[in-house]
Amino acid sequence: MTRTERKAYIITGPTSGIGHRTALELAKHGTVVLVGRDQGKLGKVRETIERAGRHAVAVVCDLSDLTSVRRAAAEIIALDLPIAGLVNNAGIHEMRATKNAQGWDTTFATNHLGPFVLTEALMPHLPDGANVVFLCSGVEDPERRPAVIAGFRGGRYISAEASARGEWKPGGSTLPGGDAYATSKQSNLATVMAFARETPRLRFNAVEPGFSPATSLSRDANVFLRLLGKYVLGSLAPFIRYWSTPARAAKVTTNALLNESRETGVYYDERGKPMLGSTQVRDPRFQDRVVAETRALLSTALT
Repeated sequence: MTRTERKAYIITGPTSGIGHRTALELAKHGTVVLVGRDQGKLGKVRETIERAGRHAVAVVCDLSDLTSVRRAAAEIIALDLPIAGLVNNAGIHEMRATKNAQGWDTTFATNHLGPFVLTEALMPHLPDGANVVFLCSGVEDPERRPAVIAGFRGGRYISAEASARGEWKPGGSTLPGGDAYATSKQSNLATVMAFARETPRLRFNAVEPGFSPATSLSRDANVFLRLLGKYVLGSLAPFIRYWSTPARAAKVTTNALLNESRETGVYYDERGKPMLGSTQVRDPRFQDRVVAETRALLSTALT
């Protein structure tokens, strides 16, 4: 095997949208560990990669189920691959609240708690200089104009426990599931910044992929909205500011992961340029609080 093929990259949510395109990009640079819920869909992505003469391994994992996440992390470690990076891409925006196996809000569990557990489990097995990238979202910022126009009112974090219960700071969005999604992404970004300070031997960065209407982020949106996003709005995305496509977002994400500089704690926009998160999420005290409260919450479920 060549030097490039000896490297391995992990990506969650690789069966559709941005994750699928990113998995195909990463396969050009090494073995890809595909982490997702649906074994059949994972198999199809793996076959696509292998038909191109590249390498992939599939690991079944439901990020909303912390037991499943721990099992997947152990399986990845047991593969004994030279892991060079991790992309926490998988995410959902539920239009109505549901609960996970632990009885916690599914959006918060899938978008924040699951990736948090996976990342912390894999960190000791990552070599110095390895890069961890979280896909975040500008909707966590209450002052970001496109998000406000879309109906979001920023992250509504009270505490990790409150978020797990599906409780958000009052005065939020009227969008179904808007506060859950924005708060989960607020927690993602705070985690990136805190981890970057805590563990300087690794690199932790974030990507705002832009609004990609062609993705399947909202699993329970009606058929009309899904078709509208895929076939109408998706074709307009390259021409609208702050919008993007899965292909373009995949290139930005791949570049962030493969960047050989020592940059850490950087938040990249849909063009791959550094951007700022909300005032609150830039506060190191808030970042540390989110991480500490998340660890405390998880300790009650993972003992």
